[in-house]
Amino acid sequence: MTAIVNSVKKKSIWRNIALFLAILGPGIITGSVDNDVGGITTYSVAGALFGYKLIWTLIPAFVVLFVTQEMNARMGIVTGKGLADLIRENTGVKITFFIVIFLLGADIMNTMTEFSGVAGSMQIFGVSKYISVPIVAVGVWFIVVKGTYRVAEKIFLIFCLALFVYVAAALMGKPDWHAIGQSIIKPQVETSFTYIATVIGLIGTTIAPWMQFYMQSSVIEKQLRIKDLKWSRIDVLVGCICTIVVAFFIVISCASTLYPKHIEITAASDAAAALAPVAGALASQVFAFGLFVASIFAAVILPVAVSFYVCEAFGYEAGIDKSWDEAPQFYWLYTGIIAISAGMILIPNAPLIQISLWSQRINGIMLPVVLICMLLIINKKEVMGKYINKPITNIISWATVVILLGLTATLVISMFQ
Repeated sequence: MTAIVNSVKKKSIWRNIALFLAILGPGIITGSVDNDVGGITTYSVAGALFGYKLIWTLIPAFVVLFVTQEMNARMGIVTGKGLADLIRENTGVKITFFIVIFLLGADIMNTMTEFSGVAGSMQIFGVSKYISVPIVAVGVWFIVVKGTYRVAEKIFLIFCLALFVYVAAALMGKPDWHAIGQSIIKPQVETSFTYIATVIGLIGTTIAPWMQFYMQSSVIEKQLRIKDLKWSRIDVLVGCICTIVVAFFIVISCASTLYPKHIEITAASDAAAALAPVAGALASQVFAFGLFVASIFAAVILPVAVSFYVCEAFGYEAGIDKSWDEAPQFYWLYTGIIAISAGMILIPNAPLIQISLWSQRINGIMLPVVLICMLLIINKKEVMGKYINKPITNIISWATVVILLGLTATLVISMFQ
């Protein structure tokens, strides 16, 4: 009898693992792609400027990321509709139009930043941007236009795993684990402008408007149903953990090496180059390889997300599993974003820093708008039924929105001073 019970338990365990592996993807991919060029730059600068002092911020960042991504997945699974579709149906065409137009401009600039990451990381290996950027652009285009969702998802998951090279880069810097533990248990909070601005950047870089649209579209394309909701939450949780772990080791790699030498950086590629004389050429190359992988990863996902939400907003067919004839607007938009973004990087003396700054500013302004739309929709029983938000989720979400609105107001005021 005991043997039969054990056999049933083993079958149940393997069945659950099989179910999770079948659903695995959207949460992990969306979370991991958050560690793009902008994210890596933010984490690198934080480590170089403040050492281990800001590691504690990754804890609230994790909470905000999980709550937001779980809401996205739940909305997509329950309604079977993308976020742009739901915003249009619940707020009207005019509001949707302005949200989409502003985000489209910002995300084209964001994609340019990803290709600048390709250029900067490959220069560490002595490869010119005039070689690396066109090759990556063609490869990125081919993955989506000539592939299927299942094939693309497997490639994306490999990218997720590759980001863990930052663990190796951090360990090469011989971090002080006692100091790291102390910084988490007893955070050293400062009131300087630089410290506060960096904290804002660390928490803010964990969520971006385009991620909300991609997450919801991906669970729809994977054809997840309400019965998959439990496993989807685990997928989201694993994705958020992976994101924060990678971010943790990026901060550590720069905090252990650049901070003691007072080496200041402004970009992730600067961090890769600066590591060579401090931690050795291998550490520099490992860091650069991680940046290269992250850049390609985001250069694929970001234009896909943009093409999804634009097509959803205006009622066009969208999806990697559809042919060019079935979804011409989706593929033309994707191709155009890749061509414009890669082309800008190849222009000598292109204002890449200004492009990056303005893309982040627009994202910062639009994020509270997108989150407010999400919260209004997900709390409608006529839309979500019994799957509306629980009180604790609403408290965390609205607190995040209030904080972001305050930061956005500060940002707007500073832009006109």
